[in-house]
Amino acid sequence: MEDNQETEPYLIGALLGIILQALYQRTDRRLVEAGFSDYRRAYLPVFQSRDGSRIVELAERAQITKQSMGELVQSLVERGYVERVPDPTDGRAMLIRRTERGWALNRTARQFVQELQDEWASALGEEDMEQLLQLLKRLTRLVDDHSMMSGDPRTPQSKQEGAQV
Repeated sequence: MEDNQETEPYLIGALLGIILQALYQRTDRRLVEAGFSDYRRAYLPVFQSRDGSRIVELAERAQITKQSMGELVQSLVERGYVERVPDPTDGRAMLIRRTERGWALNRTARQFVQELQDEWASALGEEDMEQLLQLLKRLTRLVDDHSMMSGDPRTPQSKQEGAQV
């Protein structure tokens, strides 16, 4: 009897997971080469906030405890990627937002992802890649509000370009 894994087609989760893993591995390697050797992929949920988020929101997004997120944020504060600032809507709360170093990391990672995307477009063909991107955008709108993602092109340019690398 044949192995089902060889005869069953991959479902969307496996396909997206394979692609995302390749993207993460390559981007992580390039970030180290670019001087961000202290960055860890575990920090990603903190960087998915555009204008700052409370620890409780970050913990919910990452599906970890507030205490674990607090420790993660503290690590990022110590490395200079984020800072704690008062929440203008609630004087008792703090927002976690990127520093200039955090924005520099974001710009650098976006550049590497764009390079990889361009490489994949060359391999697939520009038309197929554009169709893939359009379908993924449609699917994204169906499943989630992605407006808080750090790579969102609607992120103000001043924040994406304001930091020195």
